[in-house]
Amino acid sequence: MTRPPHRFVPPMRDGVSASCVALPVGHDNPWPKLLDFLAQRLPYVSRDDWHTRMAQGAVLDELGQPLHADAPYPPKPRDAQHRRVYYYRTLTNEPRIPLEAKVLFQDDHLVVADKPHFLPVTPSGRYLQETLLLRLQRQLGIETLSPLHRIDRETAGLVLFSVRPQDRGAYSAMFRNKAVTKHYEAIAPWRADLTLPHTHRSRMETGTPFFRQHEVPGEPNSETRIELIEHLGLDTERMGIKSLSLARYRLTPITGKTHQLRVHMNALGLPIEGDLFYPHVVHGPGSNPDDYAHPLQLLAQEVEFIDPVSGLSRRFASQRKLNA
Repeated sequence: MTRPPHRFVPPMRDGVSASCVALPVGHDNPWPKLLDFLAQRLPYVSRDDWHTRMAQGAVLDELGQPLHADAPYPPKPRDAQHRRVYYYRTLTNEPRIPLEAKVLFQDDHLVVADKPHFLPVTPSGRYLQETLLLRLQRQLGIETLSPLHRIDRETAGLVLFSVRPQDRGAYSAMFRNKAVTKHYEAIAPWRADLTLPHTHRSRMETGTPFFRQHEVPGEPNSETRIELIEHLGLDTERMGIKSLSLARYRLTPITGKTHQLRVHMNALGLPIEGDLFYPHVVHGPGSNPDDYAHPLQLLAQEVEFIDPVSGLSRRFASQRKLNA
């Protein structure tokens, strides 16, 4: 029996992996040219930009051959099951983030980076080259580097990466099975009436606007343990409120929902210092220049686990400090 051909995997370009789009198969395709299909199905890139990308050889067929702007739809594949087009993302006027990450650990299987505030972990939105992943791929010369988890762009601290594709499954299972203990540090208002430690559980869902999460009635799907490290007793001004007493907290997420720590702290009347989304939206993502002097006071401070590849006990701590 003839074995099916291996699926083509385009090489990276400038640290960027190719994206893939499947081509609908049928006799009523309304697109005379591939360019027509791309412009209609992926409208976040303008038709003129698609034309430019195709002229630059940044759109490929399933065999890795460049597809030009006059290519008919669909391109003729060798195998009718392989109707895919690959393309490389590009961004114009991508903002430079003048902050650097530090590599804390590296071996043949794992990389641990200490991320600054404001730097995204992976490409999205208006960021491509200015991301932790692409910076590390260039710095370390490892195209196969892959993040094992995410932290918000606004959050600083530890991010783990697998080096080899064959190890990703074991590391991903470690996170999925909650075999990793993660501790965060946050600076937020102090409440004398709140008994700590406290475990906060709630049901979280995407709210309005789309980039915010909120708590709703129902079975909890998020859980965080909150401990007081110290009462700072500092006076500051936040959101027009003067003489606000602050504290340093240790946050241990049991689950990993988007914005979980920020939502849980806000629900307790302890919105994290510098948070632009909670309790109120100061401005949405990307709508204003970043204020590097006033970052979100949230730090992914420590991570502990048994390495599923080496079998070694691992513990890493961020070298970064919050402002207060």
